[in-house]
Amino acid sequence: MQIGLVGLGKMGGNMRERLRNAGHTVIGYDTNPELSDVDHLSDLVDRLERPRAVWVMVPAGAVTQHVIDQLCSLLKHGDVVVDGGNSRWTDDEKHAKELGARGIGFVDAGVSGGVWGLKNGYALMVGGDEEHVERLKPIFDALKPDGPYGYVHAGRVGAGHFAKMVHNGIEYAMMQAYAEGWELLEKVDSVDNVREVFRSWQEGTVIRSWLLDLAVNALDEDQHLERLRGYAEDSGEGRWTVEAAIDNAVPLPAITASLFSRFTSRQEDSPQMKMVAALRKQFGGHAVEAAEKA
Repeated sequence: MQIGLVGLGKMGGNMRERLRNAGHTVIGYDTNPELSDVDHLSDLVDRLERPRAVWVMVPAGAVTQHVIDQLCSLLKHGDVVVDGGNSRWTDDEKHAKELGARGIGFVDAGVSGGVWGLKNGYALMVGGDEEHVERLKPIFDALKPDGPYGYVHAGRVGAGHFAKMVHNGIEYAMMQAYAEGWELLEKVDSVDNVREVFRSWQEGTVIRSWLLDLAVNALDEDQHLERLRGYAEDSGEGRWTVEAAIDNAVPLPAITASLFSRFTSRQEDSPQMKMVAALRKQFGGHAVEAAEKA
């Protein structure tokens, strides 16, 4: 299958490579000419055969809106756009309406996999009309992990990003639990090998997970996380999850508390946020801040 891919950063660049490895033709555009296959977005559209499919993989908000606006004027009736960034589900409804007015289909895709997706595949949660989703199925099949899991048509437009938002909210809470346990272990005098305690949990325990494996990776690189500042950003999706919980009267005490814990890192060098920052770097390649030298 042929597809255009807009945005060739950490996620988009690896997705292009995985799709090409699966035999698909990918024409990529990025504002960084060193990454891009074409000079302009219009060139990407011109090189695609109709009906066209274009996957957008750029930061949520104004940047995504700008790309959608451009594609709305460049694409034609029967083409389809996928937003694979971390857009808010309410934006999906707006984008679907804007594109639909010109006969252009729209699919939202929540994508999880971070810097490991090229090798392991990407978990995909998609929303949209059945006809548009089915047309893109070869692309989804190439991006997802091998085996029966890792892909779901979650529902109508907005459902993919809503599902990914909840996924990230759960991720917040899981990372916070590991971070709190790590800080407590580091605090007491009786435990003198916290890293190996974490490693011992990787087999045979009910709390084993890929996040735990990544925590061990981080501790192997920096046993006491002394090189990190206790600061961790929040991507915005944790906030959206809490807001959606309020709108729907669904209690989310663990996820809400984990979001508020991120805010503690704005105020001080939080030990727990060292672990959260380390985990975010491990799975997503997110930037970390170095600890200040004494």
